Amino acid sequence: HDPTQGMRQGNDVGTQYRSGIYYYSEAQKAAAEETKAMFAERLGGAGFGDVTTEIVAAPEFYFAEEYHQQYLAKNPSGYCGIGGTGVTCPIGTGVSA
Repeated sequence: HDPTQGMRQGNDVGTQYRSGIYYYSEAQKAAAEETKAMFAERLGGAGFGDVTTEIVAAPEFYFAEEYHQQYLAKNPSGYCGIGGTGVTCPIGTGVSA
């Protein structure tokens, strides 16, 4: 996953490919914002652009249809356009959610 790509991941484009963190409490929101800032600093140091990850209150959640669940486990040769960044995200922000 590359959180600097906006509404896309690799060759896949659209809002369904955006980067997002969804929270239920203000503590979770604070932890997400701090983690985003820490990771953005590391990504910037590695030459990546701005982090475009949205941080918003969790909306109602719906599981995807069964045929979408564990897609690559069911289709080991299936397409996956996610290449990642190679940059690690620090663990632990000092904010407990």
